[in-house]
Amino acid sequence: MISGTVDARFALVKDAFADNVTRRGEQGAALCVRIDGRTVVDLWAGAGWRPDSLVNVFSVGKGLIAIVLARLVGRGLIEPPAPVARYWPEFAAADKDATTVAQLFSHQAGLPALRRPLPPGAMFDHDFMARALATEQPWWEPGTGHGYHVNTYGFLAGELVRRATGTTLGAIVRDEIGGGDIFIGVPASQSHRVIDFHWPGTASAPEVAVEPDMTYNTYFNPPGISGDGTVNTAAWRSAELPSANTHASARGIAAVYDALLAGRLATAHALAAVTAEQVNGNDLVLGRPSRFGLGFQLPQPDRPLGPNPEAFGHFGAGGSLGFADPASGVGFGYVMNTMGGTGWQSSRNRALIDALYTSLDGPA
Repeated sequence: MISGTVDARFALVKDAFADNVTRRGEQGAALCVRIDGRTVVDLWAGAGWRPDSLVNVFSVGKGLIAIVLARLVGRGLIEPPAPVARYWPEFAAADKDATTVAQLFSHQAGLPALRRPLPPGAMFDHDFMARALATEQPWWEPGTGHGYHVNTYGFLAGELVRRATGTTLGAIVRDEIGGGDIFIGVPASQSHRVIDFHWPGTASAPEVAVEPDMTYNTYFNPPGISGDGTVNTAAWRSAELPSANTHASARGIAAVYDALLAGRLATAHALAAVTAEQVNGNDLVLGRPSRFGLGFQLPQPDRPLGPNPEAFGHFGAGGSLGFADPASGVGFGYVMNTMGGTGWQSSRNRALIDALYTSLDGPA
């Protein structure tokens, strides 16, 4: 059963949402779209789902990290051209003294994985992970290529933010951005709102190889860092794992991107800085093209965010998505709890995006 409201102009979006449930394997999801400050789509479906339900949205959280960066750039607390070591002196180890903030936030730092095998649960100790990354030798010379820092990104950005501000990414998102609908580290008082994520079976990952493999270690060192076998545990939900364990409602994500476009979360100059293209081309981790600003994913031909090239945001594992489109005034939030698609393509979010822009192209 589909619940919620949709403006008449966007009936096609409701149809696409219903098709996701009936034909595309959606077990539970929510969608919210705001245009120039007005909610035009607010839908949810699935057992136990409510309009304020929170669910793990994985890398959608990286877009929130970019918003935090924009806020701090606008306040003069972080300068993208500066070396990371200006804020985090220990990071200068292992030939990383010249690595810049911009390189770190655009996946050029060469630290997508740790070589030394780590014990299960190591990712729940932020200080341990930050120290390990500070002393790690880059897998490539920073600035000479880019590769998606799937799980290490949150620890790297999180420690830099903590050094620059004295507080954590999770606290900034909770207190300044999320409005009670987005958390990096769900407080116990909000745990009743969380919907379980249906992981597609728990793979028993073998021990990390003696000869480290960059791509394998990116996803599996330490075991459980990507969410396999850990995603619905109390430890996972309560920790601050900014790359992977953001929990949010669709309303919360749409509201954040809407507020960002309205200038309430960052200055126009800072937003322009974090949305400007930094890298575009072969990704050394993913083995396919990727395109990034400072934290935000930018549109690509095979993974558009609608038809407008100015759009920016971030996808999450399984298809969750948050993005903003300045050209159309769209703030978009889609959350779901069933892994689907081919890993980086989702027919479900694509159907929603296509329906939205078809509606926008029609009569007002």
